[in-house]
Amino acid sequence: MEESSSGHIEICDMEADVFKTLLYFIYTDSVPLLDVVMAGHLLVAADRYDIPRLKVICEEKLCSHIDSNMVATSLALAEQHGFRRLKEACFQFLASPSNLEAMMAIEGYEHLKSSCPSVFRELIARILPAEWNAAKDIVMTMWK
Repeated sequence: MEESSSGHIEICDMEADVFKTLLYFIYTDSVPLLDVVMAGHLLVAADRYDIPRLKVICEEKLCSHIDSNMVATSLALAEQHGFRRLKEACFQFLASPSNLEAMMAIEGYEHLKSSCPSVFRELIARILPAEWNAAKDIVMTMWK
């Protein structure tokens, strides 16, 4: 292997500070103070390397810091990696019409809409009142 002759290992799929925090957790079983952005990156790394306790810590951090600026990113992350608890927390946040409107006004909304159309089907199904079943069916066929 190249690593044995060069003495270096190159990690190409994550930022150096994320990898450093991941190693810190592996060796100390603790995490330094995390900001929300780092928690998202670290959650993906913990999922990739199957570190359950770190996933719980990062997902908890993200769930407790959902706001209009981060909800689209958090929802896409939850959908793409199967983080059910985070997804549910995002949907609960978006149950408020003002929070939904604020999310729709940010740049991350367009990315979420194009990368995770299934999230929009689920969001519409949750938002529209039960009496509007016909409207739900029409909207759902538009997103297929």
